[in-house]
Amino acid sequence: MLVVQKYGGTSVADAERIKHVAGRIIKRVRAGDQVVVVVSAMGNTTDELFDLAFSISKQPEPRELDILLSTGEQMSIALVAMALRGMGQEAIGLTGQQAGIYTRATYGSGRILRVDPVRIQAELDAGKVPIIAGFQGTTEEQEIVTLGRGASDTTAVALAVSLGADRCENCKDVEGVMTADPRIVPTARKLNDVTYEEMLEMASQGSQVMHNRAVELASVYNLPILVTSSMVEAPGTLIHGGEDMEERNRVRGIAHDVDVAKVTVRGVPDRPGIATNIFEPLAQAGISVDTIVQNASANNLTDLTFTLGSADLAKAEAQMPKICEEIGASGFVADKGLGKVSIVGVGIQTEPGYAARMFRTLFDAGINIELISTSEIRLTCLVAEDRVPDAVRALHDAFELETVEQP
Repeated sequence: MLVVQKYGGTSVADAERIKHVAGRIIKRVRAGDQVVVVVSAMGNTTDELFDLAFSISKQPEPRELDILLSTGEQMSIALVAMALRGMGQEAIGLTGQQAGIYTRATYGSGRILRVDPVRIQAELDAGKVPIIAGFQGTTEEQEIVTLGRGASDTTAVALAVSLGADRCENCKDVEGVMTADPRIVPTARKLNDVTYEEMLEMASQGSQVMHNRAVELASVYNLPILVTSSMVEAPGTLIHGGEDMEERNRVRGIAHDVDVAKVTVRGVPDRPGIATNIFEPLAQAGISVDTIVQNASANNLTDLTFTLGSADLAKAEAQMPKICEEIGASGFVADKGLGKVSIVGVGIQTEPGYAARMFRTLFDAGINIELISTSEIRLTCLVAEDRVPDAVRALHDAFELETVEQP
């Protein structure tokens, strides 16, 4: 079996953990599997490099920043390869460029265009374990580009797809996908399996277990992903696209995110093309918008509200005065200090009662809802950031997610 394993920063945070990871890899190889490994930077290395860059320059040049940030993963691949060799297993570290990962030339948020796995396959055929730097790739012009925070997951899935691997294993400091963040809900329970759709909604709404682009890519190619522990032997959680393995008509998990800001555009003329004139400039400025809500029109004027990541709020505020002037809006209001909490599960939109129970639960907890958005398998409420933990705990209790699932 050909497997791509990904180890996050916590799993390779120091020498002892790197040796532990090397031992796990060797165990799989000796069991007869071919293993390709993707690693993140050690511990908080990426944050430390980022802080170092901004201590040198208030506005680091994006190209040089990507060169700097990519070195974190290069440290990891070298050290893991050294550990494997020290235990008698041939291994080789490869940067994203050496591994044949080609990206768009968008520094800090590159997208993988293609993977040319010839070098990786040659190293496998030679009996070596390739250790690949996650989070990075190269343009056709040989410029180093990083893929965005958390994107080592996407690197692993892209490699698994290109190599025709049997599955991708995301080895983390948790035993699998939980019904909620166990740091907030101690009674949170590991799920045996989730669908791509459920995991994508959880990831998009704040779950840190999987990068949303990785789940999306896996779903396109129907690649199974096992989320499992790098610390202990555990069965993990299978992310799949097959037939439902368990009863689905209920909430599977609670996702939350405190990285949320809101912008409301006041007095927007109600005419065709207005939304385009608002969101095209934001997109051109590299701002990703999440939920969009438009109020009913009165006297041909309306208010339009959208949410975005807190990190993008300053950029959005810089764009909004010009946008308001061009569309004839009366102004805008920006809010920080917000968070969102979501219930996720196939069937919650087709079975009655889930929305009512969610709203009643938040009301009983004294939590005000700022905004509501939905999808076929998700209900999301925007609330004050400091009430997010209370909301997660209350909803976890209300939907009885601590109960063991029946097969």
